[in-house]
Amino acid sequence: MAEPSLARLSALFFGVLLLLATYSWIVDKGMVPIPKAAGTEYRYNVQNKPIHMDRINPISIEQPEGPSFLVEDGHLVKWANWVFHVKADHRAGMIISQATVRDSETGEPRSVMYKGFPSELFVPYMDPGELWYYKSYLDAGEIGLGPAAMPLVPLNDCPRNAYYIDGVFASPDGKAIVQPNMICLFERYVGDIRESRPKVTLVARMATSVGNYDYTFDWEFQTDGLIRVTVAASGMLMVKGTPYENVDDLGDKEDDSGPLISENVIGVVHDHFITFHLDMDIDGLMNNSFDKVHPEKQRVPTGKSPRKSYLKVKKYVAKTEKDAQSRLGNPAGYRIIPGGNAVSLLDHDDPPQIRGAFSNNQIWVTRYNRSEQFAGGVLVYQSHDDDTLQVWSDRDRSIENNDIVLWYTLGFHHIPCQEDYPLCQR
Repeated sequence: MAEPSLARLSALFFGVLLLLATYSWIVDKGMVPIPKAAGTEYRYNVQNKPIHMDRINPISIEQPEGPSFLVEDGHLVKWANWVFHVKADHRAGMIISQATVRDSETGEPRSVMYKGFPSELFVPYMDPGELWYYKSYLDAGEIGLGPAAMPLVPLNDCPRNAYYIDGVFASPDGKAIVQPNMICLFERYVGDIRESRPKVTLVARMATSVGNYDYTFDWEFQTDGLIRVTVAASGMLMVKGTPYENVDDLGDKEDDSGPLISENVIGVVHDHFITFHLDMDIDGLMNNSFDKVHPEKQRVPTGKSPRKSYLKVKKYVAKTEKDAQSRLGNPAGYRIIPGGNAVSLLDHDDPPQIRGAFSNNQIWVTRYNRSEQFAGGVLVYQSHDDDTLQVWSDRDRSIENNDIVLWYTLGFHHIPCQEDYPLCQR
């Protein structure tokens, strides 16, 4: 075959340029005033104005004999009746694994959890307009909670006697990235219980800054075998411009995507959903099941009692994965006790919700599969609905008396208000 001429090569190259150009466009939606910067400075150390409150004296909790926990080989944690492994992870940020608790009667260790970590963070924005409809994020899969982690500041993020663990990750060019002080371990004094015994817990903490939000993850271990997981969020609102400066100017033209939170600034409504992968191995690898408990009102037969009704608890064991799907977050297994929560209100056929289908329910239980660790799929960029927690659960595999994984989704709807601008906390 003859070699193409230079002119033909130029024509082919020009054709490629034209083809690429057809996928780029500029959308002109008119002009809006640039919001003023006045009143948006949130950093305390640069504000030069008086604070009208009395001084708060420093608080210090001392441990004269040092911390009660031990860390072996940099990752194996031993505290009170708990033993577990903690490590930094590129995608999940922090992973707790091989957790066992000592039986209070026999003194023998009992397995609780093989592995637990935040599997995915789903943040969809609620503006269907041409410039915003695509703004929905899967933070763990698209960015990674590990490389975005922030160094924890001693005596600020973690108290005295805390133990710090660095994170080490591979950069795109193969070089090592070290995130210093990425995880900290410390004891927290919670107070005295009724017998006047001091209540102390052990906390494993990590904070990550993903885009415009910071998330702090705490795994808190109690001596009674309870594990409390909390997520705190703070950050800068993602906003858009508007020609309006006051709510009185809006009239019936209120913006569909969110409220007016400052002059010429709309705070766009959005959601935050965090799905946890909790591979619970309670007293062993197999023979774990998922119990669903439903309180139901029962009517008292006439003449049997002065009472007319009562509450009866009905419990049944979920046989398959679909049986275990629950939007209500009923207590289950090693007893998961949900806090305040929300469910996604997006239609299941909406493109963002297809990718974030794991937020369709708050509770999922799947049969263990080594390849099923990340609720949004292994590869989330431009992903479809072929590799998500929803797809795995719809296979409806048997989960009774098996090696099962519990998935719990916590989240909230964030409807911005004036006090959230520019810095918000949840």
